[in-house]
Formats: sequence, structure tokens, C-alpha cells
Amino acid sequence: MFLIVILYTLVLFYIFLYSLVQFGLLIFYLKSKKQDVKYIPMSINYPMVTIQLPIYNEKYVVERLLDAVFLIDWPKECLEIQILDDSNDQTTVLIEKKLASYSSKGFNFTHIRRTNREGFKAGALAFGLTRSNGDYIAIFDSDFLPKSNFLKETICCFSKENIGVVQTKWSHINADFSLLTKLQGFALNNHFTVEQRGRNFAGFFINFNGTAGVWRKSCIIDAGGWQSDTLTEDLDLSYRAQLKGWKFIYREDVDSPAELPITIGALKNQQFRWSKGAAECARKNLISVLKNKSLSIYEKINAFFHLTNSLMYVCMMILVLLTVPILYISLNSALFETYLLFTNVFLLSSCLLATTYFVANIDPEKKIISALKFMCFFPLFLSFCIGIGLYVSYGVIQGYLGVKSEFVRTPKFNVINKFRPSINAYGNSKLKPIFFIEFSIVLYSFFGLFYSFYNGSYFMLVFLIMIFIGSSYSSLNSIKHAIHKGK
Repeated sequence: MFLIVILYTLVLFYIFLYSLVQFGLLIFYLKSKKQDVKYIPMSINYPMVTIQLPIYNEKYVVERLLDAVFLIDWPKECLEIQILDDSNDQTTVLIEKKLASYSSKGFNFTHIRRTNREGFKAGALAFGLTRSNGDYIAIFDSDFLPKSNFLKETICCFSKENIGVVQTKWSHINADFSLLTKLQGFALNNHFTVEQRGRNFAGFFINFNGTAGVWRKSCIIDAGGWQSDTLTEDLDLSYRAQLKGWKFIYREDVDSPAELPITIGALKNQQFRWSKGAAECARKNLISVLKNKSLSIYEKINAFFHLTNSLMYVCMMILVLLTVPILYISLNSALFETYLLFTNVFLLSSCLLATTYFVANIDPEKKIISALKFMCFFPLFLSFCIGIGLYVSYGVIQGYLGVKSEFVRTPKFNVINKFRPSINAYGNSKLKPIFFIEFSIVLYSFFGLFYSFYNGSYFMLVFLIMIFIGSSYSSLNSIKHAIHKGK
């Protein structure tokens, strides 16, 4: 009994501290809006730039990516395009046909094929880097559609020799496709406004997001290059570079459109990879950060919660699993009958997080409507996080334990609106054994609701409803997408 209460209390305390750090980033973000830095787009003295396009089996989106990249406004004699193609399907043929149509237009491009996928994306980037001629390396994943002025808006930021990376904001070309894409956009908007800009303004460590950014080539080399010992090679290299003294710039005002995953299976795999990779990066780099004497205590605290942010999924699942035991203890033990009052700290944490997400997602031109939508959407967002939490937590625990797994790509569908098919050759998602544990949480939360009503204790009713909605949504969508056959 005591162990359950202690564990529950520790988890609530971690979530509260995390929420405080997020609220602190919100304050820095709002301060940054008052001191906006203006950059003048590049117009003269163009340096040599290499654009790297890491591709693996992307037959639905690779052609539109290439078309967008070849439209980037930059002198052809100062631009090199590397198509890092590890595909083993029709994608390679499509790339060759598309490149043939550009071969007579004066572009400098190379179609690079490796004999194996060693190191996955990190390995492909490292392989291309050794063959690159650019002083700056721009990277785009296959689901992105870079704008023509991308390089002119980013290369101009490298005015100081210690600037190692310029990262741009992701925008979403299919955010309104479904509830699933709306929820993803809601979460990413917070990261690409409050978190990234807040950290950057405060002088804290930020991260290159794997795509839609530009590296100084010498920064990559100085930091040790791309390494494939974590699933988030971008976060890993970001921390190694900043530990070496390199500075990053985040451009919220420059957006790079991209496609959001439209199936629950694709999203779970993406969140599994991102969260497990973050845990691996924490295992690899956190001690170096904490021991670094040149960093302030505030920089270390923020870096700690930045690197361990995937623990939030584990914390949520612990709260989920302990909800009914805590409810039982509070109802049957006089010693702990007032303990439920302490759980109000979770409500406080939720309010702090809600404030940051509200600022990140508010429409300045429709404040009242946005506020009303937010009041409905934020609880739904928390429910959704709970719903995918078990699968993601499994990856986080693996990451901290050092259990290695293959880099599982996120399939792209080239689906913008609801009138396009939502399945393709990469989209068939089989039910995994962990699904049955996930579905048992639906039954568990239903029992919790029954137990709560039966005993007339409604203190945890809202949380139990959120668990039920989130786990049901995740489970039903997993079943739905598993029965579709790829095309």
C-alpha cells in the first residue's frame, strides 16, 4: 500500500516539475515575441550548398519532393543535390525517371545507392556527407515540400562562425484530414513554437528536427558526425554539437510544409521511434550535459527535462495503472482517505500544460472561437496521449535499458484531403501482441468507472473517462487499420 502511494506521488511530482519547465519555456517564448530578430534573405555571395534527401521506399511522395527541391531558388553552380536512395522497391525507378527529366536543365545532382542500409538514415547521411562539396548541408525527408526561398531564408543566418544549425518550423499540409492528424498538428504546434523558440531565446539546448534545417558541414564533422547508435540521430548530433560550443538558430517565421501520418499504426511507430530514441540519447548524453561546468544550472535543468521528456509517457501509464488501486486505498484506509486531495497537483500540472498549448494553437483572428475549441480539444488530446502511451512507453523503457531495435520508417501516403484513399502498399498495419494489453486497459478503465460510481467517489471520474476514451480510440483505430490491405 505504501509503495503504491509513494510511486504515485513521485510520478505526480515529476509531471508537475515537467509542467513547470514547460510553463517557463512559455514565458521565454512570449518574451522572444517582443524582441523579434529580423534576418535579411540571401541576395549575394552565395556559398556552396548540398541538399541531402534520405529516401527509403517512398514511391508515393518522392516525385513531388524532387519537383519541390528542383524549384529552390539558388544558383545552380552553388547547389548540389544528393538523392540518398536506399530503396528496394519501385521508388528507385521513379527517381531515375524524374531525374532524367531534369538532366538537361543544368542541375548538379547525384543519385547515390548503397549496397546495404547500414546505419539506416544516419548511415545514409554520413555516406553522402563524405561525397558532398557544400559548405552547408540542407536535409529534407521525403514527406516535405520545401519552399523555393528556403535556402535564401536560412543560409543568411550563418553570419557568425559559431552558428552550426538553422532549423525551420514544420507546417502541415493535411492537418484537417482527420481527427488523428488534427491531434498531431496540435502537439507539433507546441513544439515548434513554445518549445523550440522558447529554448532558443533562453540560450538552452534545442534540437535539429531531422529535416527542414541546414547544418554547417564543419559543425557536423567537429561534433563527431552522424551516428546510428540511437534511433534519433538528429537529437544525438544536436546535443554533441552544442556540447562542443556550437550555437543553433530556430526560425519560427520560416515554415516547411510536410505531411502528417494518417494511420494510427504509422503514428505509433513514429512516436515509438522518437520516444525510444530520446531515451537512448538521454542515456548517451545526459551525464555529459550534467558534468559540463560551462553550463548554468538552468541550462542543465532544461536539458534534463528535454532529454527525458519521453518519460512523460511512462509516467502517464503508471498513473493509469495505479488509478483504481489509489481509489481503493483512499476509500478503504482512514490513513489515506485525504490522499486524493493531493492528486490536485495533477490538475495544476494540466492547467500549466494547457496554457502552453493554448498559446501555441490560438488563432489571433478568431480568439473566442479558438478558445472554445481548445477547451474541448485539449482533454481529447490528453486522452489520445494516454491511448498510445502503452506502446510508446514500451519503447522508452527499451531505450533506457539499452535494448536495440531496427529503424522503422514512417510510411507516407501522399494524402492531402479526405477524398483520397487512406491505404497504400506501406500502410498495412498488423496487430502486435501489445495491442491486447492495450485493449485490456479499455476494460480496466471501464471497471474503474463502475467502481467509482458504485462507491459514490467521483474524484477521479474525469481521468477515468479520459483513459477509457483514449484507449478505446487507439484500440479501435488499430483494428480498423489492421484489416485494410495495402495497394
